[in-house]
Amino acid sequence: MRACPGLPAASLLTAIKVYGEDSHSRSVWVSPGATAREACHMLVQTAHCSDQENWALLEVHPTLGLERCLEDHEVVLEVQATWSLKGDTRFMFCKNYAKYEFFRKPMLFFPESMISDSADVNKGMTSSELIKNLLKSGTCPEIQGFLHVKEPSRKAWKKVYFFLRRSGLYSSSKGSSKEPRHLQYVADLGDLNVYTVVNSRKLYGAPTDFTFCIKPSKNPIRVQDLKILCAENEQTRTCWTSAFRLFKVLSIFMQETPCLSFYFPCSKSEASLVAMDFSGKAGGRVIQNPMEAQSAEREEGLAWRRREALRCSLPNLNSAVSPSSIHKTQLWFHGGVSRKEAQRLIEKQGLVDGMFLIRDSQQHAQCFVLSLCYQLKTKHYLVIPFENGGRKYYTMDDGDTLFIDLLQLVEFHQINKGILPVCLKHPCVCVAL
Repeated sequence: MRACPGLPAASLLTAIKVYGEDSHSRSVWVSPGATAREACHMLVQTAHCSDQENWALLEVHPTLGLERCLEDHEVVLEVQATWSLKGDTRFMFCKNYAKYEFFRKPMLFFPESMISDSADVNKGMTSSELIKNLLKSGTCPEIQGFLHVKEPSRKAWKKVYFFLRRSGLYSSSKGSSKEPRHLQYVADLGDLNVYTVVNSRKLYGAPTDFTFCIKPSKNPIRVQDLKILCAENEQTRTCWTSAFRLFKVLSIFMQETPCLSFYFPCSKSEASLVAMDFSGKAGGRVIQNPMEAQSAEREEGLAWRRREALRCSLPNLNSAVSPSSIHKTQLWFHGGVSRKEAQRLIEKQGLVDGMFLIRDSQQHAQCFVLSLCYQLKTKHYLVIPFENGGRKYYTMDDGDTLFIDLLQLVEFHQINKGILPVCLKHPCVCVAL
């Protein structure tokens, strides 16, 4: 600790070590009450990040394979105080687009099949409307479903039916029965942290890769204190972990503030974007007809292609020059990372629609792969070189759409879906500290 010059001696600062995704670290001086949000803001300034949104501080336990995103209100030094001095626990600074994504697309996180039937969905209200009403009233839907749970001191896993309620996490001792005599109290939500588990099959013998765990937030991490749970798919795991986060935050904040916007900042929704026509002399007009809007989008895409085709045909362009390597300078290009590592990077920065990166193909020479997140899954699209008229291009659709380099391919798909299920929105980046 040290005293900050010009401030009273009581204003002591403490250095914390924060790692970037390139494994390099930087020390940051924080005050005793500094929150994760404040620490992220300092790191954004220190690392000269081009944007200040969607950054997060992660608590990472490499040996145990545990990771979690700190909530904005958490005091950084209080979190660090629970770590073992001999362990390898660390803070990591990285993008996390999923941190607030729940409030933009709640139904993606809470499928109707997992909402407890104690919440009356059938009283003239869709499940989507129910979730929105619950959030406005400062509560969270009760979640239920089967999870695999690792039995203490054993390698065996058991399938158990769980209920997540405001009063805590419960398991049923008899199938999916929710009768009080069959319910067993598992954990208090107000004193709980939830972690995703990396490489869970190897470390814990998990039946699937979609593993998470819960532990008391004030206790040091010990393997015997971990409640390790495993879901059948990513959507189920995301639903449970999002519900744990919400219940915990609600228990802290809703006593004072009846609106979740106090804690979670609002962001622009795609629904707020409108199609415009600027072809007239009287200025722009809003295109209200959906068919006309789609036609305008197609025409804009064709016009973009014509402009680029004209640029490529200029006489000063040397056809003998190999395709540009400008992609190597872009934050979304990750070189020779493997398919598995690409999926891990995207998962760590948040499984939100439109997150992407481009990497070298490991199976096809001179080819690239576009890895894109859509509906909580990572899809991979092969980008191949294509020769046309003596020039070399890149394509993802067997030559129907050609691009002179990867930068042009990305810029095109940021405004046009093309063959993709969604436009490219969030580049998966690795910041160097």
